[in-house]
Amino acid sequence: MYKLYIANKNYSSWSCRPWVLMRELNIPFEEQLVQYLEESNWENFRRFSPSGRMPALHDGATIIWDSLAIVEYLAERHQIVWPEDRAARAWARCATAEMHSSFSALRTRCSYSAGIRVKLKETPDELLRDVRRLNELWNEGLDRFGGPFLAGGKFSAVDAFYAPVMFRFQTYGLKAEGRAAAYMAHILALPSVRSWYEGGLKEIWREKSHDDEIASYGMVIEDLRAG
Repeated sequence: MYKLYIANKNYSSWSCRPWVLMRELNIPFEEQLVQYLEESNWENFRRFSPSGRMPALHDGATIIWDSLAIVEYLAERHQIVWPEDRAARAWARCATAEMHSSFSALRTRCSYSAGIRVKLKETPDELLRDVRRLNELWNEGLDRFGGPFLAGGKFSAVDAFYAPVMFRFQTYGLKAEGRAAAYMAHILALPSVRSWYEGGLKEIWREKSHDDEIASYGMVIEDLRAG
């Protein structure tokens, strides 16, 4: 059976992606959650991840690190990871790669923390541009392939990659428009996504540097986490 090493569920958007993908597609795996805190020893993480970061997937003696590499590895063994239709599959891969490499303003100013609600101090043009592009992308996929998922009627890797963005929108009160609004609600209601979220709410440890970064761009108006 696969073993998936993940970091804190409240803070780790990267870990969320393969975890949600495998849970939603019923690909069996053993979860290994490792607290990723400031005092953690990076060399200890290198015992199970060459980069010292998570997620990392173990398949016997084979280790795959980085969320996109994990998705592609799984796709070689499970045809359900990407859409069957060639055009939808090509679009989904492009959209997934864009999420993996872009949206720097969103990542910087809307740091991932699923269990809180934050009022931003300001919304500069570069952040608004990222939000517009995300809405454009989601509505394009929904309109082109019919929904209810981004690349058609079935959940696939592209939906898993954007699931953490739904949490960012929820945390910071960002607006999904058009069909994207219903899509966002649909993704947040999926059993796998709900399970990840509920797991994050139960966590009692905190990452001070992460929380300080959030505070530099906004004000926490609600904290739904345990403790």
